[in-house]
Amino acid sequence: MKKLVLTVLFGMIAMVGFSQVRWNAEFGMTLSNMTKLDDAKALPGFKLGVGMDYAFTDMWSLKSGLFFNSKGYMTKRKGYKTTIRPTYMEIPIMAAINLPITENVKFVVNAGPYIAIGIGGKYKQHWDSGDDGKVFSGDNGVDAMMNRFDLGLQYGVGVELAERYLISLNGQNGFINPFNRDQINKDGDKISPKNMNFAISVGYLF
Repeated sequence: MKKLVLTVLFGMIAMVGFSQVRWNAEFGMTLSNMTKLDDAKALPGFKLGVGMDYAFTDMWSLKSGLFFNSKGYMTKRKGYKTTIRPTYMEIPIMAAINLPITENVKFVVNAGPYIAIGIGGKYKQHWDSGDDGKVFSGDNGVDAMMNRFDLGLQYGVGVELAERYLISLNGQNGFINPFNRDQINKDGDKISPKNMNFAISVGYLF
């Protein structure tokens, strides 16, 4: 996984000198959850990073970048609240279509896979005798709660203004179970949850 991420990063760096490449800085707010988990509720978070747009034509381009994205969820059961907040470093690889609306406004639609590595995050039980710890590394000899690797689909729409400003809305659906431990639903059946994330962000092209 690390080799794959490094390969993508070196590829992005190699494109810096090409005139077809545009870069942007992005910051946004996220709302994340976990599918199939009983009582799981959405949790707000953040997204920030540097995006890249490689134009093949005036209409078609390849979008990628390096982003830090907080995900997770919370549960409330009989007054007991637990929050789980993993943070990932992500690289999306998306095809995009750019549709001009006016001379200074473009509508953008994009979709493609993303790969991610967990870089940090904690879980916390919000009551007096509750526990807390790190989600990607075990505490007191216990196995880590979550795997560091994640993979899924990212899709979104956006508006580009005056070739300088971006407003975008993106969604993500994970393909793999991020947990190291078996997850059981209320009926006692083993389940395979997936990350789910939505983000609204603004960016500046340079």
